[in-house]
Amino acid sequence: MTMTQEKQPITTNSAVPFPSTAIAADAARDDAGIAKEDAAWTDRPEPAAGPAPITVETPSPEPQDTAEPAAGRTPKMRADRVSVFYGDKQALKDVSIEVHDDRVTAFIGPSGCGKSTFLRCLNRMNDTIAGARVAGQIELDGHDINAPDMDVVQLRARVGMVFQKPNPFPKSIYENVAYGPRIHGLAQGKSELDGIVEKSLRRAGLWDEVKDRLQESGTALSGGQQQRLCIARAIAVDPEVILMDEPCSALDPIATAKIEELIHELRGRYAIAIVTHNMQQAARVSQRTAFFHLGELIEYNRTSDIFTNPREQRTQDYITGRYG
Repeated sequence: MTMTQEKQPITTNSAVPFPSTAIAADAARDDAGIAKEDAAWTDRPEPAAGPAPITVETPSPEPQDTAEPAAGRTPKMRADRVSVFYGDKQALKDVSIEVHDDRVTAFIGPSGCGKSTFLRCLNRMNDTIAGARVAGQIELDGHDINAPDMDVVQLRARVGMVFQKPNPFPKSIYENVAYGPRIHGLAQGKSELDGIVEKSLRRAGLWDEVKDRLQESGTALSGGQQQRLCIARAIAVDPEVILMDEPCSALDPIATAKIEELIHELRGRYAIAIVTHNMQQAARVSQRTAFFHLGELIEYNRTSDIFTNPREQRTQDYITGRYG
């Protein structure tokens, strides 16, 4: 007779996994550096010691209030009561959140919860969808990105996007990276363009693998290399924010580990927001995590708190596998 083991709730002693001691040490330094800021907005009592399961509060009726206020810090991007409609269907409901330039922010939640829809709002990719309408305000450095005078082309240069499936251009590796700087006029000559290509490929961790075959097609690379090429293409135009929509979902574990290490290295140079279905990945790469469910932002907090001491019952149910 097969015995089934009942799923145990998470406890305050639950560990958050990290892929390497380097990342763990860096995360510890980050937590120490922002401890004062977190103390300014959180009034939640410290969790009780001991192995007893956590007690979760009743879900708040106003999910937008869960967004983290920054104590004396200006966020790179700020969303205030953002709602998205596809025709008559409301896909996102009053989401408020902040993205800072020294942190990776992860968006998690079950399929269809609105996390990718919200990510696309941050560089107005939803403008390309017929019938899509966005309400609320989204600011980049204090400027409304939906204002009539906002240049969408320049916005998308400042807020780059890496998609779920690698999508290199049917051009050479060199041209994939050089295309953006060339059309935006970022290079004055061939030598300057060569420097941008090399720098971008180095930052994407791809230079040593492709430096001797830059004229080969980008589509001839492996899946993981193609995704890193797309990241190099995104950072070649010197963006301020990088959005990643499940960048590792189609990759094997080795390629995924390389992308995660790359995200860790890029943090600090860019504000990064990543959508992922992999909760272990969110725990490894992010400092802040936002949990979405049915178009609402349920909880936004430090990643370690989300995974070990969530405030909302729906968050606990999702991360312990009760649904999703």
